[in-house]
Amino acid sequence: MAKTYQAGVKEYRATYWEPNYTPKDTDILACFKVTPQPGIDREEVAAAVAAESSTGTWTTVWTDLLTDLSYYKGRAYRIEDVPGSDAEFYAFIAYPIDLFEPGSIVNVFTSLVGNVFGFKALRSIRLEDIRFPVAYLTTCDGPPHGIQVERDIMNKYGRPLLGCTIKPKLGLSAKNYGRAVYEALRGGLDFTKDDENVNSQPFMNWKQRFDFCQEAIEKAERETGERKGHYLNVTAATAEEMIKRAEYAKEIGTPIIMTDYITAGFAAHTSISRFCKENGILLHVHRAMHGVIDRNPHHGIHFRVLAKILRLMGGDHLHSGTVVGKLEGDRTATLGWIDIMREEFVKEDRSRGIFFDQDFAYMPGMIPVASGGIHVWHMPALVNIFGDDSVLQFGGGTLGHPWGNAAGACANRVALEACVKARNEGAELEKEGGNILRAAAEHSPELKIALETWKEIRFEFDTVDKLDVAHK
Repeated sequence: MAKTYQAGVKEYRATYWEPNYTPKDTDILACFKVTPQPGIDREEVAAAVAAESSTGTWTTVWTDLLTDLSYYKGRAYRIEDVPGSDAEFYAFIAYPIDLFEPGSIVNVFTSLVGNVFGFKALRSIRLEDIRFPVAYLTTCDGPPHGIQVERDIMNKYGRPLLGCTIKPKLGLSAKNYGRAVYEALRGGLDFTKDDENVNSQPFMNWKQRFDFCQEAIEKAERETGERKGHYLNVTAATAEEMIKRAEYAKEIGTPIIMTDYITAGFAAHTSISRFCKENGILLHVHRAMHGVIDRNPHHGIHFRVLAKILRLMGGDHLHSGTVVGKLEGDRTATLGWIDIMREEFVKEDRSRGIFFDQDFAYMPGMIPVASGGIHVWHMPALVNIFGDDSVLQFGGGTLGHPWGNAAGACANRVALEACVKARNEGAELEKEGGNILRAAAEHSPELKIALETWKEIRFEFDTVDKLDVAHK
């Protein structure tokens, strides 16, 4: 049985391994990191991946003669060593654009990762990067609004935006939740946020939460003279219920809603994104469950791919990691996928984990959201890493202030504006950040207390998923 199976793998090589193939501008390209089973040649397993993710099966079938396989098949066209690893290699595969339904990331991923990841000839496999041709991009909706339109809607320019996730994330009544939102917004934040698992639980029905949060937004706007928003999470058990909640958010006039795009599903998320584009509502996107998919450096899908497909499906914000907070995030790799989220053209750069040039053509960018264990001492690094087109989102780093939510928000706003001013005057934020914050605190008791509260807090753990150039 094993001998017959090995012969089947060798059959793939004859048809799907084409080292002389030059990819077309219209091909979708993928780079997989592959660990084959012992005894199987690299070319054989690369060809098997190309076959199983496109037109092939384990044996020759007579119906192959009824189509033009030379046109439709995927092709493994290049193999490269993985730096620092003797067991793994990169397999580059080109797929004809006609294999995929236009505008359907669902269909693309059903093909590329839907079945081959369970293939017995592989010990492990990871989708490292993907190149979408402009011809395919034009079939996708892209972000509902994009960075510049969001700034115009919110009337906020020249600095990063400030956010806050309401804590405790579960257990508050809708009215108390709205009170927390109001305090944070009036204190100086631009946005507050539902956490990813806030949906419609017995202690807080979704409609009641929407009503109290919108009341908080409007009250804070009247008192501060600034536009405010709260990410109302419309994620639900069905796509129909998600649209229902989005419709109600539109009815009450809220500026931004939210989805958990991985757990909700790509199809449901795409429908919500289209709704937001058609109805002038901004869309914040949480990446809940991404670590299940992207954290293992040998098997799964890299986050840069998840970020890229979200830009195609549509989102105005996406959680991107912080580098400096409590969650996993290599700095160089994070800068790579931030470019994928924001830039019009991203050039191949292996030092940042970018395997292909990617032209996003007409497609506007998304705002990366830094969130997860950050506080005022992180502000200089965050402003330096993320720049102005970002949301810096402090949950515990706002609500944990000894004087309450409004004081925590005020401390963050003072710290942010001090860092932006210093940067604009030529300061090196990550070298001079401590002095910048201490100087600002002389005029802000809220910031002074925040600096004292969090001066000893560190999240100094080694990153699990490092770039392969660092694997030794």
